[in-house]
Amino acid sequence: IKMAGDSKFPDVDTDGSEKNEETEIVVNVGGVRQVFYGDNLNQYPETRLAELINCLSGGYDSIFSLCDDYDPGKREFYFDRDPDAFKCIIEVYYFGEIHMKKGICPICFKNEMEFWKVDLKFLDDCCKTHLSEKKEELEEIARRVQLILDDLGVDASESRWKRCQKYIWKFLEKPESSYPARVTAVLSFLFILISSVVMCVGTIPDLQVVDTEGNRMEHPMLDSIETACIGWFTMEYVLRLISSPNKLHFVLSFMNIVDVLAILPFYVSLTLTHLGAKLMELSNVQQAVQALRIMRIARIFKLARHSSGLQTLTYALKRSFKELGLLLMYLAVGIFVFSALGYTMEQSHPETLFKSIPQSFWWAIITMTTVGYGDIYPKTTLGKLNAAISFLCGVIAIALPIHPIINNFVRYYNKQRVLETAAKHELELMELNSAEGKAASSKSELEDLVRGGKEGPFHSSRLKVSHSDTFIHLLSEEKHYRTRLQSCK
Repeated sequence: IKMAGDSKFPDVDTDGSEKNEETEIVVNVGGVRQVFYGDNLNQYPETRLAELINCLSGGYDSIFSLCDDYDPGKREFYFDRDPDAFKCIIEVYYFGEIHMKKGICPICFKNEMEFWKVDLKFLDDCCKTHLSEKKEELEEIARRVQLILDDLGVDASESRWKRCQKYIWKFLEKPESSYPARVTAVLSFLFILISSVVMCVGTIPDLQVVDTEGNRMEHPMLDSIETACIGWFTMEYVLRLISSPNKLHFVLSFMNIVDVLAILPFYVSLTLTHLGAKLMELSNVQQAVQALRIMRIARIFKLARHSSGLQTLTYALKRSFKELGLLLMYLAVGIFVFSALGYTMEQSHPETLFKSIPQSFWWAIITMTTVGYGDIYPKTTLGKLNAAISFLCGVIAIALPIHPIINNFVRYYNKQRVLETAAKHELELMELNSAEGKAASSKSELEDLVRGGKEGPFHSSRLKVSHSDTFIHLLSEEKHYRTRLQSCK
């Protein structure tokens, strides 16, 4: 092989006598040799392999801009790339589409397609799904790492109020940030439980008291505990709202709407109790207060803020809308069919309990869901046979969509654990790279000083900065962060 300074290979055709369609090239990718013909490659002239045909007359500069090495005797191009991914990518020249094999990292495969200059539109839809899922995972890891870096970093240019807002937000939203934050999260969890228990205990007749008008009401002690819990919830919500970096997103968040629904009934009922009597009848005020007190059950959903299991269940149900829709559709069809059959078959019995088809819907629901209250039941032989078939079909209809829902729950739960571990690994790797960079910098500076290089206040200040610096600023460097996220996990 000639040196890189030569401009032409001796065996390269320059007279154009050999047509590109008849050109045969050999490509060696990671030790795997493939033979290609010009008529196939020229179907996609913008790809790297098609450019190899036209680069033979361009000399070393043209050839080595496309490949890693070249053998002019064998007319063989060498590439230090992944051969497994290459076998999938060359399918575009024969089938017009690309399928990604199992076991290949989607992000690495995307990088290989970009290297071979093959557009992602040739990737089949089934494989694009895996690629999009992987990109979402990397974006989630990047978001988690960035949140951790934002918590660790302190911007000296920020005002004292901004720093105070960030501290309050981290204190209330991230219990793992400090020991007092964990204690506060546990205390908030206990307030939610106490408030829920008080709501239930307050309905026990033996613990209620009678007012001057003879109406039963909750015990004053329970009212005091309820007031203390509402005070805690209100203070927590206001502090979180004030310290939130995005007020609009905070207000419209589902969990924050639940917090408002848990707090608002107390203040509305308090307002109606003191002011409503002047505007409407006392009985109407009491009914409105009782209706608002029922809304206190919304506070039980506040537990989802402190429970990753409930959050995972909520997400799994959101991802399982299709399966839940199928379940409801199966049950709706079965309820309509078996209630109509039950009504028709029971009409011959003089003591029938099936008065109408709409009334039979209730019997069909409790039968297909295998609850069976027994308030409505068939009395004829055909009616009993219909009931037996209905609950067997109900078991099948309920069991079919359950497995996909469970799979969604397990998949999301495992994914969250993997993402959490990956985010921690990113930080460890970035810290290690930062430590290695600091050590190399300090070593070179010390060697300069030993050799009697540039001395004076400049080097003294550099050494001082390198020893006083922490990993906080180095962790936020984009160089190590992006390089790692683009690699295979």
